[in-house]
Amino acid sequence: MSEDYRSVWDKCLNVIKDNVPSSSFKTWFEPIVPIKLSGKVLTIQVPSAFFYEYLEEQFIDILRRTLRMVLGNGAKLEYNVVMGDKNGSEPYTVSYPTNNNVKIVNNPLTIPLKSDDKSAIKNPFIIPGIQKLQIDPQLKPDNTFENFIEGDCNRLARSAGFAVAQNPGGTAFNPLMLYGNSGLGKTHLAQAIGIEVKERFPDKIVLYVNANKFQTQFTEATRNNNRNDFLHFYQMIDVLILDDVQEFAGKEKTQETFFHIFNHLHQMGKQLILTSDKPPIELKGMEQRLLSRFKWGLTADLQIPDFDTRMKILKHKVYKDGISFSDDVLEYIASHVSNNIRELEGALVSLLAQSMLNKREITLELAAKLINKLVKNSKRELSIEYISKVVCDYFNMQVDALQAKTRKREVVQARQIAMYFSKSLTKYSLTSIGAQIGSKDHATVLHACKTVNNLKDTDKNFRQYVEDIEKKLKM
Repeated sequence: MSEDYRSVWDKCLNVIKDNVPSSSFKTWFEPIVPIKLSGKVLTIQVPSAFFYEYLEEQFIDILRRTLRMVLGNGAKLEYNVVMGDKNGSEPYTVSYPTNNNVKIVNNPLTIPLKSDDKSAIKNPFIIPGIQKLQIDPQLKPDNTFENFIEGDCNRLARSAGFAVAQNPGGTAFNPLMLYGNSGLGKTHLAQAIGIEVKERFPDKIVLYVNANKFQTQFTEATRNNNRNDFLHFYQMIDVLILDDVQEFAGKEKTQETFFHIFNHLHQMGKQLILTSDKPPIELKGMEQRLLSRFKWGLTADLQIPDFDTRMKILKHKVYKDGISFSDDVLEYIASHVSNNIRELEGALVSLLAQSMLNKREITLELAAKLINKLVKNSKRELSIEYISKVVCDYFNMQVDALQAKTRKREVVQARQIAMYFSKSLTKYSLTSIGAQIGSKDHATVLHACKTVNNLKDTDKNFRQYVEDIEKKLKM
């Protein structure tokens, strides 16, 4: 045939362009690269198996008709699917003739054998039934900048966040890492950035995902041998918001995968927003190459709000919800609930509920009665670092001793007790606990908890140690 593969594919594109929406053409056909033409078999290269599956699901008919029009009956199309395997495995090809049957050659992934298979797209963020790729950003509509109250405790973080929202990927704040204790507004601010980006740049793909969900998706993709599709999906995001990145502690494969996603997005000028309960320098169980990248942009903390900021938060909420509260009541709440914003707003909601259920006016007396009960019964949100400090203070040793690779009985015992209370009094995973206490694995943490439980039952002195430490932690 006198025509070469480039001219053949150009003719195909001219036909396809007139028959699909411009947005679909740009997303799904412009990235395709023609490779070769052998007789009536045209080979094209696509970025991933995910890309191939989407073409097969959404555009199989137009591809078949166009190929017949350009090359005649008996025309075939082969896909050269680019594999992103770090080990450099060879790409595989998938070819289908015009009678709808698909022949798969050397295929390491599970790919539908028929073009009418509706299970091709597995990612939970894909909205089925439409041609243009759309992703639910997973953002809560109320988490806007308007509803995020600024104060001395968060001014730097909020200003940086707003700057990022105005020019995602184009500021020095990439990545933007927000850190602080639970309940101080990290998730709200991170999502506010995403919401603002979507309003200013509707075509940008924004995604919020919690580190635990990311880990679950990665595990599932690995189990189904679809890791490359997983990578390709996340590499298409324009603004990626990853919440609670400290949950990656001790998860080496997940960290390695996120490392590659981070590098790709950063190099492509995409925006990354991360949240954590502590700054990068204090994150344990994380690869140094990943931590160094967390420091590339701006790290901003969110602190406990002062009294004036707490009052602003309460007044904003009652105004927004159309509730009437006296300033005396709001001042009492702001004075007595100071740990975090979540508790502050929770106290306000509880007070309103009590008033409505009991049909009582919201007085200062009612507020005092309820708030005192809430403050008394609320549990301190313990951290692994705090637990380790209390345990080490009790045994009169340095906290660093828990990280030492020693088999001294007193150190091992203190480490086991710290692991025991970290498991029973926090929501951290076993892997995360082990990573932060002695760089141990989850099996060591389980063994430590069993050992502590056994010694409590058999050793009177040891049981006294545990009871004393527990009282200190619950004070």
